Amino acid sequence: MSSNNNGGAKPPRTPSITTSNTERSSGNSSLNTEIVAPSKMATSHILPARPERVGNKQASEDQPSEKQNPKNSTEGQKYSRVNMYIDLVVWFLQDQWFLTTLGILIAISSQVQVPPSHQHLKETIVTYLAVSIIFFITGCTLPTKVLLANYSRWKIHLFVQIQCFLMTSATTFGIVSACATSKTFMDPWLLIGMIFAGCVPTTISSNVVMTRQAHGNTALTVVQSTLGNFLGPFLTPALFSMYSSTGAWYTHVLPSAGGAYSEIYRRVFKQLGLSLFLPLFIGQVVQNLFPGPTKKVFTDWKFSKLGSLALLTIIWQTFDQAFGSGAFNSVKRDNMVFIVFISIALFILWLSICFATSLMWLPKQDVIACCYCCPAKTPAMGVPLSSVMYVGLAAVNESKIQIPIVVYQAFQIAAGSVLTIVFRKWIRPAEEMQEEKRKEVRERESV
Repeated sequence: MSSNNNGGAKPPRTPSITTSNTERSSGNSSLNTEIVAPSKMATSHILPARPERVGNKQASEDQPSEKQNPKNSTEGQKYSRVNMYIDLVVWFLQDQWFLTTLGILIAISSQVQVPPSHQHLKETIVTYLAVSIIFFITGCTLPTKVLLANYSRWKIHLFVQIQCFLMTSATTFGIVSACATSKTFMDPWLLIGMIFAGCVPTTISSNVVMTRQAHGNTALTVVQSTLGNFLGPFLTPALFSMYSSTGAWYTHVLPSAGGAYSEIYRRVFKQLGLSLFLPLFIGQVVQNLFPGPTKKVFTDWKFSKLGSLALLTIIWQTFDQAFGSGAFNSVKRDNMVFIVFISIALFILWLSICFATSLMWLPKQDVIACCYCCPAKTPAMGVPLSSVMYVGLAAVNESKIQIPIVVYQAFQIAAGSVLTIVFRKWIRPAEEMQEEKRKEVRERESV
């Protein structure tokens, strides 16, 4: 054959691949193959399909086996387990730094409090400044179209607000009625505080921060939180008056409801306007005028974490006020234990109902937002209501009313922080599918 001399090119000869004797004896055809090059038919060599296995095999021959040296094997397993636990602890502290810092701040507030003469100034500064920071960041990172689209979803508005006001207050009143069968079991002011906690709207700041961390629909959380706190001054007094007008023995300690409701409206709407709507509007303006720098600051430089620090400041001032008023010292120990466990049970119950009912008809991102809005309760409205609706309450009794909602807030923040891990894992497949669809759309547009 003179194929090398003529100009016509023939297709190259396919290399012959045969299985080696070693491979036939082992029955594993994926480890070794004999490849014969077309130019060198006389010489053949073995190319392993998995070279790392060959290396491991040779290394295992040079080193003593686990059976020959069980001591080293046991020590190596212990060392690997210790490293695994250390890595797990480090990961948890990095991922749940918020929860760790929260515990430290509560411990500090239980030992050192702001002087009583400065409590009002501290509350005003923290409430307005910290909430304003959270909603300014939300306005800078939330697309305007997404925010407006969520305001028009009236069905989900009804779904969330009915659960937040009616479902939570009804279950709380049922538990209070069961506890009230014995007049010596619970302090009446704690029972009244439990009813207050069930009637107040959802919280604002923690909902937004937690939903963002859990990769939920932050825009929906903003809408539901603002709507709930807008309805709160009207619905909370009406619901509490309805539940407290049953004539139960624990309601006899209440004075006549002669409070000025106009004071509630003035305080709440002033706070909503200055610390929520105004910063949110300014953030939207900044985002639309300077989209590039805004994204770089809050996404690349991660300045959005300032919202978590602002939320920690709000929680600290709540517990500082509670410990400073001596509220926890004025309650019997068994009553305090009951409040803690009933708060945990109520949160789990409300969260389960919300998750089960919302999962039937909402996408995962909306389910996460609802799970943070429906079970949550804000002390920002429950605390002032006790002093405005019933004027002339003793300081110790006013502190007792605040205990259930303060304890509940501590658990809802801690549980919400841990749930961010669960929700992120749960929604990850849906996020990956959405990312693949976006890539396909970009590829089609580029073609």
